[in-house]
Amino acid sequence: QVQLVESGGGLVQAGGSLRVSCAASARTFSRYTVGWFRQAPGKEREFVATISWTSGHTYYPDSVKGRFTISRDNAKNTVYLQMNSLKPEDTAIYYCAADPSPSIGTTTSDYNYWGQGTQVTVSS
Repeated sequence: QVQLVESGGGLVQAGGSLRVSCAASARTFSRYTVGWFRQAPGKEREFVATISWTSGHTYYPDSVKGRFTISRDNAKNTVYLQMNSLKPEDTAIYYCAADPSPSIGTTTSDYNYWGQGTQVTVSS
């Protein structure tokens, strides 16, 4: 069982930056692929970034590529999502998710463990 806790959300102006964190309880968190998703009001949960535990391979959708960076610090059992050049359309609740699969996942069904989310609001 893995417990995930997101933090670092908040209010930022358009063009600004924010880093959200995902801290995990499992000592074996380094062997979990981790993904970030977001969900805006009235919309489906959307894939944002993922990082594989085997190769460190990362993957992003076009909507955030070049602006968002996912990284992990295994010594701290934490995965980060650095968000730059933020836009009002990035406003959402951001969730981290984890799964022991070595493959990167881009859908919600690829992950078994989820955090409760952190709100990110980008003002225009």
